[in-house]
This record gives sequence, structure tokens and C-alpha cells, in this order.
Amino acid sequence: MKIRTGKGPIPLSALLAIWSVSAVASLPGLAVSPILGDMNRIFPHATDLEIQMLTSLPSLLVIPFVLLSGKISERRNKFTLLATGLALFFLSGVACLFAGSMTELIVISSLLGVGAGMVIPLSTGLVVDYFTGDYRVRQLSYSSAINNLTLVLATALAGYLANIEWHLPFLVYTLPGISFAAVFLLRRTPAAAEPPQSDQLKHTSIDWRKLAGVMALYFAITFLVLTVTYYVSFLVEARGLKDSLSGVLISLFFLAIMLPGFLLRRTIQLLRQRVNVVSLLLIAVGLACIGSFGSRAMLVTGCLLAGFGYGVMQPLIYDKAAIVGPPRTSTLALSLVMAMNYLAVVLCPFVMDPLEHLFGLVHLGGERFPFLFSAVVAALLAGAAWRWRDSFALGLDSSYYAKRQP
Repeated sequence: MKIRTGKGPIPLSALLAIWSVSAVASLPGLAVSPILGDMNRIFPHATDLEIQMLTSLPSLLVIPFVLLSGKISERRNKFTLLATGLALFFLSGVACLFAGSMTELIVISSLLGVGAGMVIPLSTGLVVDYFTGDYRVRQLSYSSAINNLTLVLATALAGYLANIEWHLPFLVYTLPGISFAAVFLLRRTPAAAEPPQSDQLKHTSIDWRKLAGVMALYFAITFLVLTVTYYVSFLVEARGLKDSLSGVLISLFFLAIMLPGFLLRRTIQLLRQRVNVVSLLLIAVGLACIGSFGSRAMLVTGCLLAGFGYGVMQPLIYDKAAIVGPPRTSTLALSLVMAMNYLAVVLCPFVMDPLEHLFGLVHLGGERFPFLFSAVVAALLAGAAWRWRDSFALGLDSSYYAKRQP
């Protein structure tokens, strides 16, 4: 079976290899999450600083290695770089299964962050290398959907395994071994050159102004929706609901991010130039529902709306990053954009908590403030997207919905 790419067909095995890399890009941090509450029991002598380092240090290391991987990809063989990152990711995951101390876990998890950082920009970079035009947008949306579906399933698996034995959640970190094997199959099918009409060939170097706009937008929307993953559990507890509901809400949120990946083409055709405006409004309304209403139905509705809005924008941002420069710079541009995701992950709690104290909105309740504040900012961004709908970052060029490739 041959898969059309816009620059010549590739075998199904090559597409599955690309998808397998997309599937493992969001795994870092998953195995630790379900056992964080038990760390003081598992390691009685562990300090609070060590527990914090176990979660924050790997995420911090992802950022420089995402950027380094993007830079190296300009001049080095991407397959060698990808295979090295996947091997380090996989071997670190195996080593975590045998870790016996907090120090060992921190060191191994940091190495895992390094390997993941090398892989993350290449997970979308491969899609850009092998596909072009409408085919690239479609595959980026599928890649995003696969990434988020894997995140949901792996989170559920890690939570289940944590109830058996605390080492077992780290089994999810062995999934990159499958991708490592698949990369060697992909290597037999090199990517074809970009066609003459490609947007990428209109540039001789990266258009840094356009890229900066895309980076800022991605940081902003990621920062806003992270309130769901960081603060919904506090909201659920404050409203006297079952603790298990927070896990359900976060899972629904990621499922909602996944859904547009399979509907993106139709969504673009329906909304056209208004796609970012509507998506930002969905994020705003969704976060407002979570912060304003106490019923389970409204919490579920809010998570679904916010996730869907974010899920529409994410692959479009990746595609825009891919076309701001010539083909050789696409992975570098993507690495800069994707680093914004991890920067938002690191900064969100450190920015949101002081903001709550700065505004002094005690009557809102601490658990509601992050959602209501983020909803207001998302609404303001929606207004900006409408005002500057002809801009590269906030708008959508007619080429996205005018073309009709089979």
C-alpha cells in the first residue's frame, strides 16, 4: 500500500514509523506522576527538593536539547540523531525499572529528558520532511492526535501499574524501543525533494519575525490550557467532589485535544479565516465554565471545549513553523516552537500563583482564579485574532482552505 505525500508515494511502513515517533514524544513525566504522592513513603529520607527535582529537572533538560536537536538537524543526519535520542530514551526507561534510590531516579530521569529532547522536534520534523501542502497539514493533525491518544492511554496504564508496584509505571518509557526499531525501516525510504511550488522554497532563510509570532502564540495558548492539568484537582477537592473526577477531567481534556486531529480538514473548510478566533473563544468559554460552575456536567463541558480549541490550533502552528524557512531549517524552526510548550510547562505554576496574590482576588477563591484569569486572557487573544486576522500568526491564509488535493 502506498501513501500519497504531495511529493511522491511512500510505503505504509514508512508512515507507521513516522507515527510511532509521534506517539512517544509526550511520554516524559508520565511514569512519575502516579507515584509522586508516595515518594516520601518509598524513599523516607528523600527531601522535598529531591522530589521536586525528579519532576522539574527532566523537563528543564528537555528544553535545551530540543533546541540543540533542531540546530544539529540542519547539518547532520537526522536518522542518526533520531536513533540516538530514541536509544537513550529507551535505555533510560529500562534503567528506571531497576533504580533503587532517589538519586538514581533523578539521574536516570534526567538522561531520559535528554533523549526525549532529541526526539521531540524530529517527531514533527519527519512529517514536514516527507509531506507537503495539504498532505503535510493532514499528517500533522494525525500526528497530534496520535500523540495525545498515546498520552491518555499511557497515563491510564501508568496509573494502573502504580497500584501493583512503584517501579512498573516506568514500563511506559520502554515504548520508544518500538520506534527505535521502526526508524531503521524508515531509513530505507528517504524523503523526496520539495516540489517547485512549495511555500518552503520561497525562503532562503528563516523569517524570524513570523516565527517569533508563532512561538508567542503557542506559548500563550499552552500556558492558558495548562491550568486544566495543574489546577483542576484543587478545584475538584475544594468543591467536595470525588478525587477520581480530576483524573477523568484531565483524560477528557487530552481526548478533546486529540479529536480535531481527525477533523481538522473539515474544521478549516468550515471556519476558514476565523479558525483561530473560534478556537480561542472555545478555550475562553471552556475555562470560564470550569471556573464559574460547580456541576460535573459543566466541568466536563469546560474541559472538552478548551481541549478542542487547543487541538485545532496546535497542528496549524506546527505547519506555520515548517514554512517560515527553507526545507533544511524546518526542524530547527519546529524545535524553537515546541520549546515554547515546555517553557510554558515550567513557568505556569511560578507565574500563576504570584498573579493570584498580586490581584488579591480572595473572593474568587484560589481554586477558581487560574481558570477565570486564563479565560479572560483567551478572550482578549480571540479579539486580537479577529483584529489581526490577516497576520501570519493569528490568521489563516486562503491556501489552507482553497486547495482541493485528493
